[in-house]
Amino acid sequence: MLRPWICRTCRLQPRLHRRSITTSTLRAASASASATPVHSSSSKRSDDDTLRRVFDSQTFWRDFSASSILYPGRQPTGLVQNQYLTSPDGFRTFAQVSLQKCQAIVSRVLAASTVDEYRGLVRQLDRLSDLLCRVIDLSDFIRASHPDSSVQEAAGQAYALMFEYMNVLNTTTGLHDQLRTALAQPAVTDHWSSEEKIVAQILLQDFANSAIHMPPLERQRFVTLSNDISQLGSAFAHGGEPARSHVVVPTNNLRGLDPILIQQIKRWNPRSAAVPTVGLIPRLAIRSVHNEDVRREIYQATRTASSRQIQRLEELLAKRTELAQLAGFPTFAHMTLKDKMARSPAAVSEFLTTLITSNRPDVQEELWQLQTQKGSQLQPWDHAYYVHSRVRQYETSQKSRKSRELAAIPEFFSLGTVMQGLSRLFDRLYGVRLVPRETAPGETWTSGVRRLDVVDEADNPLAVIYCDLFTRPTKHPNPAHFTLRCAREITAEEIAESASIDDPAFVSHPNDGMATAVDAQSKTLHQLPTIALVCDFAEPSPTTPSLLSEHSVRTLFHEMGHALHSILGQTRLQSISGTRCSTDFAELPSVLMERFATDPSVLALYARHWQTDQPLSEAMIQHMAQDRAAHGAIYGAVENEAQILMALVDQAYHTTTTEDSFLDTTSLYQQVYSTHASLPDPVDEHGRPSTSWQGFFGHLYGYGATYYSYIFDRAIANKLWEDVFKGGAAAVDRSAGERYKNEVLRWGGGRNGWECVAGVLGSQNASNADGRLVEGGDEAMREVGKWGLGRDGVSG
Repeated sequence: MLRPWICRTCRLQPRLHRRSITTSTLRAASASASATPVHSSSSKRSDDDTLRRVFDSQTFWRDFSASSILYPGRQPTGLVQNQYLTSPDGFRTFAQVSLQKCQAIVSRVLAASTVDEYRGLVRQLDRLSDLLCRVIDLSDFIRASHPDSSVQEAAGQAYALMFEYMNVLNTTTGLHDQLRTALAQPAVTDHWSSEEKIVAQILLQDFANSAIHMPPLERQRFVTLSNDISQLGSAFAHGGEPARSHVVVPTNNLRGLDPILIQQIKRWNPRSAAVPTVGLIPRLAIRSVHNEDVRREIYQATRTASSRQIQRLEELLAKRTELAQLAGFPTFAHMTLKDKMARSPAAVSEFLTTLITSNRPDVQEELWQLQTQKGSQLQPWDHAYYVHSRVRQYETSQKSRKSRELAAIPEFFSLGTVMQGLSRLFDRLYGVRLVPRETAPGETWTSGVRRLDVVDEADNPLAVIYCDLFTRPTKHPNPAHFTLRCAREITAEEIAESASIDDPAFVSHPNDGMATAVDAQSKTLHQLPTIALVCDFAEPSPTTPSLLSEHSVRTLFHEMGHALHSILGQTRLQSISGTRCSTDFAELPSVLMERFATDPSVLALYARHWQTDQPLSEAMIQHMAQDRAAHGAIYGAVENEAQILMALVDQAYHTTTTEDSFLDTTSLYQQVYSTHASLPDPVDEHGRPSTSWQGFFGHLYGYGATYYSYIFDRAIANKLWEDVFKGGAAAVDRSAGERYKNEVLRWGGGRNGWECVAGVLGSQNASNADGRLVEGGDEAMREVGKWGLGRDGVSG
């Protein structure tokens, strides 16, 4: 059963490894470094300058990328160095070869009978998981990103083949039985490393989530329900339609809305206009139309979903409840949260109710300011209108010089300087940096993709990042991070096994040709993480680089936070590598990275004018901070409350059961908001809810019972920023970076998240007194709720 995690700021790769079981064939152990050796320069300054220029200068980039064709030894290769993927047919070969390797591993696992064979069981299953993921993850990415339809089709076929086989493995009782047999033998488990023990428990839970322990009829019902949930969930997530397509109002009552927009929506009768209930126009109308009655009507229409959409949601929730109860849990939330940091719905409730209480004084302050401006009782449809009015007043009050300075800020944030800043920050905090690398012909899916190699202070290779950062037709606009291949240790047995294969269909190069390196200490071969970062920034012109807004800078830092987790969280087993951790811990590195983006000490590393190379002045940095603080004070706390309320609704829907099959989601939604919201939606004259916004809450599918995760990680990130990085005073301090790296990043998913948080805060921290965090539970969740979300730098 797949439960993807989708970040609010970006789209994270679904954690397919946990739904699979899964090697790579490798030739001689003497293949010491990468399949294509990582660039090693004696001059960090030269690499640093090149990094900026490959993103900022079209001329430089043309010369740099063209040079790869002329480089000695730079032979054509496959996509992301995978030597199978030199043509569309290569995807089919790649999948078939991987399938054969999987089948051989399954045979070995099923035949295991001795203590030694059982001791190697977890590594075998991790290899099996890696084989599945290397096809599924890469094919899924390529089919969505490659501009060639024939490649898309072939990648889709490879994905489908391995995905189907993964589902077969998830219901293969023999694998489950063998794992349980191994876990029952102290002579086996005492020999396992801590990583192997963690992975064994993860795999056992995944088997349980696939209903492998159930009798055949119940298991079949479980599979049927899972398929129904997938189809219903997809339809719900993409079907957020309103009950009314438009609201007809007299044209004169739309005063305040842009006259050009009014002309666009006028009906055949020039005295009336049809305001649509989806898209940009209704949002602009709610924040600008002076007539309160019109704002109320538009507000209610845009927050009332169609009955068909509500029916989808209620059927989805009913099937989720049945699925959970079939698996032995009282509710879907109990089943979902079992292996998360929260562990239980009660703990999530402690966090959310504490958080909403800590946030309420700021909410009340914001609403009091708006109500004072209105002069009468503030209503939900008033909020956007008076916020917009206050923002305009604030911006008008600023001196023209300050306004000009703020408008000029993107000139100090060319994409190249921001990438340069990320590399310099990583170097100072963690001793790693980004080095531009010429790609071989066929290595990237489009010519604008830049390759960066990540190296340590001794120029040892750590990872490969493919940066697809510029807009192009048909490209999905959402920023995204994809782990195309995870880190893992490649054993000597695998290398010997690969060398013995005499079949032209097999690629004998280590790791299918993708990046590997020999660990300097253990002398073992490792596959390096291969990462893709996708954004939608404007492409540089022949004369001007791509200039980023402050929001875009924070977005890029966010994505690099995910990448950093993959880079530094290199474990021996791929099932717990990098971002493959608990879903309510996965956002911590990326959210924390946003705090670095505009900190003065970090800006000093990189923010320079793209033409003059002058640094961003102290006055401009102060103006940016003042501007963020001013906007945060106007609406930051109410935005925080909106996120908390959505998480509370998510929890209510996935913890409430009824005697009937279906929940009344509208009544339950209204109940949550009337209890916790500072500006709840009104009821009609009969006391019935007048809106049904839950029909537009598409994340109820992807986030089911875990929507709290993002704000949970925001609260932790804020705490680490203040206590570890000293509110920015230690933002470029190596000791703070090493502490965070060693206690959090390097573990990937190989350490409980609470141990990571307790470790990085330290035993002397008041919030960790008496070890209250390390064990997790209700008290720990309540403590995180007290930390709050702040009002500056609201993400997403």
